[in-house]
Amino acid sequence: MVARRENHLNGHLQEPAYSAKSEPPIASRDPEDPRTDLSRWRLLDERGRQTWHYLESDSEIESWPQSTADKYFLGLPTGLPPLSKAETPSASVQNALSYFSQLQLPPGNWACEYGGPMFLLPGLVITWYVTETSVPESISMEIRRYLFARQHPVDGGWGLHIEGESSVFGTAMNYVVLRLLGASEEDERIIKARRTLHKLGGAINGPHWAKFWLSVLGCMEWDAVNPVPPELWLLPDWVPIAPWRWWIHMRQVFLPMSYIASRGFKYPLTPLTHQIREELYTQPYASVDFGSHRNSISVADNYHPKSAFLSGINYFLVKLWNPYIRRNSMRQKAEAWAFELIQREDENTDYANLGPVNGPMNFLACYIHDGPNSYSVERHRQRMHDFLWMKDEGMLMNGTNGVQTWDTAFLIQAVVEAGLAEDPKWRHMLTEALGFLDDQQIREDCREQDVCYRQRRKGAWAFSTRDQGYTVSDCTSESLKSVILLQHLPNFPNLVSDERIKDAVDTLLTMQNRSGGFASYEPIRGSEYMEYLNAAEVFGRIMIEYDYPECTTAVVTALSLFTRMHDPEYRKDEIKTAIDKAVSWILKDQRPDGSWYGSWGICFTYAGMFALESLTSVGRNYNNDDKVRLACKFFLDRQMEDGGWGESYRSYLLGGYCVVGGGASGPGADREGGEDGDGEAEGGWEVGPGGD
Repeated sequence: MVARRENHLNGHLQEPAYSAKSEPPIASRDPEDPRTDLSRWRLLDERGRQTWHYLESDSEIESWPQSTADKYFLGLPTGLPPLSKAETPSASVQNALSYFSQLQLPPGNWACEYGGPMFLLPGLVITWYVTETSVPESISMEIRRYLFARQHPVDGGWGLHIEGESSVFGTAMNYVVLRLLGASEEDERIIKARRTLHKLGGAINGPHWAKFWLSVLGCMEWDAVNPVPPELWLLPDWVPIAPWRWWIHMRQVFLPMSYIASRGFKYPLTPLTHQIREELYTQPYASVDFGSHRNSISVADNYHPKSAFLSGINYFLVKLWNPYIRRNSMRQKAEAWAFELIQREDENTDYANLGPVNGPMNFLACYIHDGPNSYSVERHRQRMHDFLWMKDEGMLMNGTNGVQTWDTAFLIQAVVEAGLAEDPKWRHMLTEALGFLDDQQIREDCREQDVCYRQRRKGAWAFSTRDQGYTVSDCTSESLKSVILLQHLPNFPNLVSDERIKDAVDTLLTMQNRSGGFASYEPIRGSEYMEYLNAAEVFGRIMIEYDYPECTTAVVTALSLFTRMHDPEYRKDEIKTAIDKAVSWILKDQRPDGSWYGSWGICFTYAGMFALESLTSVGRNYNNDDKVRLACKFFLDRQMEDGGWGESYRSYLLGGYCVVGGGASGPGADREGGEDGDGEAEGGWEVGPGGD
C-alpha cells in the first residue's frame, strides 16, 4: 500500500505506508524508465485533503473504481459520451459545465495540478532520505519519470521552473533527487545533466537554498552556507529587521532553516551519497575549499544578487560572531525559541504547514529535536503526501497542498455570471460547492496568535484548505463573493450564517495597508529596504509583503458586493472608507499605457482582469471613466488575429507585455524569445503564487 487510502467495504482508513527503516531506500535502476499502471492510481479527497494512492491488488481496484476525475488528471480516456457541437456561446458554456461537473470531487470541490516550480521535490526527497523514510517504489518511479520528462531537451539540465533555462539550482538539486531515487550515474540523461552542471561550475555555484540542502545531505560542507542565525528570532519586535516583519513565506522558511543550520545537522555518509558528492563538483570533493565559496554563484542563478550590506553582515557573522562572540547559552536559547515557533506552525496547520518548502524543513527539525519515532515526525511523514500530484508525465510536487478553495469559488462565480445558477440542472453541483466553502471557512484564530506573529483568521478562507489555515485576502474575498451570490438566490441553503459572513468582512478590514492597497497574507509589516537582506538570490521581492492589484481588487469587489447585496448598514462608514482608499490605490497603480502589473498570475492580463472587475463594482465603466477606457484600449491593442489573447510568463522578466510565441501583438508587446528577451536572466522571478 503506497499511502493512505480507504477500504470502501468497511470505511476503515489506513495511514500512509511511509515508515522509518534502518537504511535509506535505493530504488530500481531500470534504464528503460518503467512506469506504473496509471489505471491503478486514485485521488482521495477527505474534506479537501487530496492524496494520491496506488492500488496493488485486484480486490482493491474492484472496491475502489477509478473516477472520471482520476482519469482526467492522469490523461486517460474518461469514457464520457461526446457532446453536441456548440453553435452558440451559450451552448459552449453548457458543454463546458457538463464536462466540468463530472470532475467535481465528493466534498464538493475541484482539484488540479498546481505545478511549475522545479525546486520543491529536492527538499522533500532529501528529507525523506535523511530521516530514513521508506518511499514506495511506485512513487520513486513516477518522480523519476516526471523529472526526466521535464529535463531540458537540449542541455539536459533543469531550471527554476518548467520553462526556465538550466541553472545550478535546478540541475544540481534534481540530479540529486534522481540519484537518490535510483537513477544510475551511467544513464545517458544523467551524464548529460552532469555535463551541464559542470559547465555551470558545479554545485558549489548553487544559490543559498541549494547549499543548505546539500549540506543537510552530507554532499556539501556547512562552511559553504552563508549564516542563517536563529538569534534573529530573539530580537525585540520593535527592531526594524525582526523576522516577524518579513513576508510569511520568507520567515516560515528561515525559521526551520535557521534551526537546522544552527544545529549543524549533517546526515552520515552512505555509499550512495559519497558517490553523489564526487559527481557534483568539477574537482575531487576533498580538494574543495568550501569556506571560500559562500558567495560563489553562477550567472544563471544570480537573479537577485546579494547586497553589499548583506555580504558585510555575513562576513561579520562568519569571521567574528560565530568563532568569538556567540555563546552557547544564547545559541541554545535561540534554538529553543525557534523550535517553539516551529511547533506553533505545526499546531496551527495540523502539520500541513504553509507550503512545500517549509513543510519538509519542519519535518527535519522535528526529526532532529523530537527523534525519529515521535508523533511529530510520523505526522509530518503523512502530511508530505498532501503536496504530491500524479499526472500523465509522472509525479510532481505542487506549489501548495492544492487550490481547492480558490478554484471552487471561481467555479461558482462563473456559473452565476453565465446566468445558469438557477437552472435546476446545476443546482446539485453548486449546492455541493457551497457546502465545501461552508466547511472550509476558518472558524477560529490561532492560539496566542500574537506570540506566533499570525494574522487574524477567524472568518477567512485559505487558498487550499481549512487545515492549512492561512488567511489570504483574495481567497477570502472570492469565497465570500461566491457564498453571498449563491445564498441570495432561491433554492440554495443559507449554510454560512450572517455572523460568519461578517467575520469574513471583519478580517478583510484588518488587512488594508496605509497605502490603501491590500497584500496577500497580512498587512505590510516592514520596509522595502528589507530587500537588502534577501539571501535567496533566485527570487526578488520576497522579504516583505507588498500591495498587489489582484488582492486589492478582489477585496474591493467583495466589500462592494457585501454592502450591495447582504447588509448595507454593517460597518458602513468603515467599508466605504476602505473601498475608497483601495480604489484610489488601484488607479494610482495603473501604468500610463492602461495596464496593471500582476504578481499572482500571468501578468498584465491577470491583473487587468481583476482591476476592471473591481472598478465596475464601484460604478466606473467604459462609458464614464477615462481610466477604464485606457485599460480597455490596452487589451484591444494586444488582441491576436484569432480573437484571443496570449501572454507569456516572460512578461514578469521583461517588465512589459510579452506574447506567447509568434510576433508582438500591439504597442509595447514583446515577442517571447525575441530581441528584447535575449540575454535576460531566466533564473528567477518575482515571487507569485505558491512561491514558498
